[in-house]
Amino acid sequence: MSESDDTRRTAEAPETAAEADADLPSWDDDYLQRVADRLKFNYDLERDHTAGSQRFEMYGRLYVESQKQFFHQSINWANYETVEHLFVRRADGVSRADLDALVELGHDLADEWIAADEEHQGTDFTFVLVVPDIPEDVRSYVDGFRDRTLLKYGYYGAYEVNLAVVAPDREDAVGSSEADVTAAFELWRDLDAGPDGLLGRLRAWLG
Repeated sequence: MSESDDTRRTAEAPETAAEADADLPSWDDDYLQRVADRLKFNYDLERDHTAGSQRFEMYGRLYVESQKQFFHQSINWANYETVEHLFVRRADGVSRADLDALVELGHDLADEWIAADEEHQGTDFTFVLVVPDIPEDVRSYVDGFRDRTLLKYGYYGAYEVNLAVVAPDREDAVGSSEADVTAAFELWRDLDAGPDGLLGRLRAWLG
């Protein structure tokens, strides 16, 4: 008898570079376009997305489903799903009040978007602001930020709100503790440079 774990990304993402390029939206913003090129194999990407009353130049969705199976995929149990919603916006500046507004939006979206049941393992709402520079009070706030909410005491999983602020012209970025996708926005760094961060998480999820 054989039991195995099957973890896969089930979002309708293309498998080849040519398919990924064909499905990728186009941004007039060269920086966002280059970031999208890093994300295109793992996130379904859209441009000009509105969530609540706020508009974002880029939206991405990553969906991962995992299950235990016995002999064959049709005989399975312990099915779990993990989702990340990524929201990206340029801004002329950033304050703690701006970040607090995004956190509040994340909680509102959680109430609207999450189908809380036994199969829900986790949902992340990650907000990235692209700005000219990062004030020190903002850097300190984001660096120490974590906001995780259990659903039905964890029986229905949990959701997390993540924050990141990036100043690409200064080659500077800060992300909250679970905002692993921040690495994709640091174009001045090699995405494969270390075992942690975005690729490490994706490899752990996807096997």
